[in-house]
Amino acid sequence: MDQKNRERAEAWLRYADDIGLGPFYTARASQSPLEVALASSSEIGGVRSAEILAPVSNSVLASAAPGRVTQAAAASKVTPAPVAASPVNAPPVTVLPVFGPLLFDERIEGDTLERIRADIGPNCTRCKLHKGRTKIVFGVGNPKADLVFVGEGPGRDEDAQGEPFVGRAGKLLTQMIEAMGLRREDVYIANVVKCRPPENRLPEKDEIETCSPFLMRQLAVIQPKVICCLGSCSSQTLLQTSQGISRFRGEWFDFRGSKLIATYHPAYLLRNPVAKSEVWKDLQKVMAVLGLKPKRR
Repeated sequence: MDQKNRERAEAWLRYADDIGLGPFYTARASQSPLEVALASSSEIGGVRSAEILAPVSNSVLASAAPGRVTQAAAASKVTPAPVAASPVNAPPVTVLPVFGPLLFDERIEGDTLERIRADIGPNCTRCKLHKGRTKIVFGVGNPKADLVFVGEGPGRDEDAQGEPFVGRAGKLLTQMIEAMGLRREDVYIANVVKCRPPENRLPEKDEIETCSPFLMRQLAVIQPKVICCLGSCSSQTLLQTSQGISRFRGEWFDFRGSKLIATYHPAYLLRNPVAKSEVWKDLQKVMAVLGLKPKRR
């Protein structure tokens, strides 16, 4: 195992210990990451893990599990067509293989938002984002919300207040929610990572891999009818794709019992106001699913 993969494995081991899943991993220690992923019964975006692994190239398989690649995989010269959580009439979405999250993606019986917050702890140091953090931004809103908005990570104002979407983009999100006929406290708002990336940059891959399992647990506890991903980072993370958001924005996906839709981030709308009409079309689709009527002006 090279150094990069070793560091990823160690990070997931520490996470497993933090949430009491050490025995879960130990029981599978004799298996390769590929075998564990294939054996997993969990689903990502409505696709079984074996299906998610279909697009993996032979070189990736060989590096993930030396000496364990099947003859069929080794003989294949063409990467199979990617399989994703298929929306109706949507462009194909390329699914990226990620072994780590699959290992610890199973639901935790009796899990609660309070338990997840406690598992993160007040002084989390699991990734490098903690170095510049003021406050951990866990999430806020109705714990039984039908609608959950997921952003990428906290900004300066969020880092200072410990609450997601409270800056300029947050105010715009609040207006969007109210235009749907809801209040901010009716929905739940969270991010892919809980600590502010320096200079408000996008979260990096290792930071997402370390922190996103807590988001997955939040979504599993809330079990919303609709998840609305705001921007590329959150939608690519949940859908496990490298495609740009413009390829699948406004389309419906099945995500572990919820309906998922992606739209542009409010921060993008502040820079590109002309895109607000496209986002409103996406929100109207959400309203139709939830049986909401727009707020009268």
